[in-house]
This record gives sequence, C-alpha cells and structure tokens, in this order.
Amino acid sequence: MTTSTQIQLIARPVGTPTPDDFRVVTEELPALADGEVRVGNEFISVDPYMRGRMNDTPSYIPPFRLGAVMTGGAVGRVIESAADSLPVGTPVLSFLGWRDIAQGPADQFTPLPETDLPLSAYLGAAGMTGLTAYAGLLRIAGLRTGETVFISGAAGAVGSVAGQLARLLGASKVIGSAGSAEKVALLKDRYGFDEAFNYRDGAVVDQLRAAAADGIDVYFDNVGGEHLEAALDVLNRGGRAALCGAISAYNTEGEPTGPRNMGNIVTRTLRLEGFLVGQHSDLQPEFAQRMAAWLSDGSVVFDETVVDGIENSVQAFLGMMKGANTGKMVVRV
Repeated sequence: MTTSTQIQLIARPVGTPTPDDFRVVTEELPALADGEVRVGNEFISVDPYMRGRMNDTPSYIPPFRLGAVMTGGAVGRVIESAADSLPVGTPVLSFLGWRDIAQGPADQFTPLPETDLPLSAYLGAAGMTGLTAYAGLLRIAGLRTGETVFISGAAGAVGSVAGQLARLLGASKVIGSAGSAEKVALLKDRYGFDEAFNYRDGAVVDQLRAAAADGIDVYFDNVGGEHLEAALDVLNRGGRAALCGAISAYNTEGEPTGPRNMGNIVTRTLRLEGFLVGQHSDLQPEFAQRMAAWLSDGSVVFDETVVDGIENSVQAFLGMMKGANTGKMVVRV
C-alpha cells in the first residue's frame, strides 16, 4: 500500500496564519485506475496568493476548503503509470499541491521538457512566476524602450525576475525595493538593478524620489500600501502600473488603508491595472521560448530559498510571507 503525506488547512486564519491552522495527514492511495498516474513530487510551491485563498470570501478563485489538501504548484516525476501518455520517469507539473505523492488522471499533470534546469525552476523563473513578470511588464504595463521601471518586493520570486526582464525588454533604468541591506546588494550585484533601496530605512516615497530623479514610467507592484502610494507620487505623466500583488495587506485585520494620492491618477493621466497570470496563458509559448534562451545564455539568473521536508511546508509558507526568502521559496519534498 502506498501512502501520501499531505498538508491540510483546518481553520480560517485571522490576521497572520499560524501552524495551528494546518495539520499533517497520511492517506492510503488506491491502486491506479486506467488512465491514471502516480507522481513522486520533488518540489512544491508556496506563494503569496495562497493567503487570500485561506479566507472564505468571494475572489477570482474559490477559497481553500477546510479539511482538504492545500493545492498549488508542484513538480515531480511519474513513479507509476496506467496512462500511455505519461510513462514512468516523465517530469511533470501539477497543481495538486502540498503532498509528497500525487495521484490522479493523466490530464491533471503537464509533462515538462528534459533540460539542464532543475525541476524547481518550473515553479519559478521558467514557470508561473516568470510568466507573471513577463505578462505584467509587456502586456499590462506596455513597457517601452528607454523607460524607467520601479519594482517593489524586488528580491522576491516575481520581482527578481521582473527586474531582469525589464532590462531585456528595453528599460533604460530599473529600480527595486527590498527589505534588507543584503537583498539590496543582491538586486544591484546579481540581478542588474541600477538602483535599489531598503524600504525599512525610511519613507518609501523619499527613497524612490532619490533613486528616480526624473520620475518613473512603469511600476510593477508586488506590495501595495506605502509602496503604491509612493509610486503614484513619482510616476510621470502617462505612467502605467501593473498591479500583481499587495502582500503588505494580506494579513491585515480590519480595513486596509488605501493610497491618499489617488487624484494623481487623473491629473497625470496614469493607468493602473490589476492582473492575474492565468488570464494570459496565451503568452506561455512565446514566454517559454524566450525564457529558455535567456536562462541558457545567462541573461536571466534566479535564486531559490529551499526548505526541506513536506512536513515543513507551513513553516516555508509563513517564512515567505515574512520575507524570509530570496527569489522563489520552494519545499524540497
């Protein structure tokens, strides 16, 4: 009998989630039915959007069900197959989430190419994370050659890729914010940002003005809150903001406070647009081809923060929400 260790959500968090909101369970898996496969996951993803799905509120995607496995991205290899389309050994991506062994119909698993990249890259730079950065800059913000770009949360999974793609897509200056001196150094020395600052060192708007004397044309928002207000203050006329996330408010109890300078949207003819990466899957073939080349020739580099053990998935998630990661946070099963 094969068993699967899984992480379930058992309570709706109030404010910041705690380990008590989850539990680890072991499930016995039935024999494979025709057309099914069994996959040994090697890495699972923990992502900021998962916090919103823990709330029982209307959103773009249904909330996690209590007593059910936390779903999300996972990569692994087929270890048993009753489906001709996915023989044993095939690397695959699924969204069956926080479990060491995943089992189901073959169409729930997407085969991945055999490359020199680690499988975990398909949860990050070569996967949904990278596509998020690509779609946000190219389609939502309409980045043009010679423009100045500001990226908040720039040392995280999406931000670190977005900064590098901004330059490759024509930006003349790329500015990023991060939460420590070490991350600021990484932005400039490894990811090629022109300017970077530690948002904990002072008012974001003051630091952004100093870094962008001529203003910014594009803002890629992963943080919201004070960062969004600062960007609205520094965006040039006709500037655009791609709103990807607002992690600063995800654990807020009560009503979050919005920017106080929304009038700038009118007076400077700004455009702010929120987006979901799932709405831009038509870009996937183009993105995959271009990103493969950029990763191969070193034009794009990526980092991962790896937590070992499926039983430590909750700790990885909580750490990511507090900014403990550089690049993509993943759990190595």
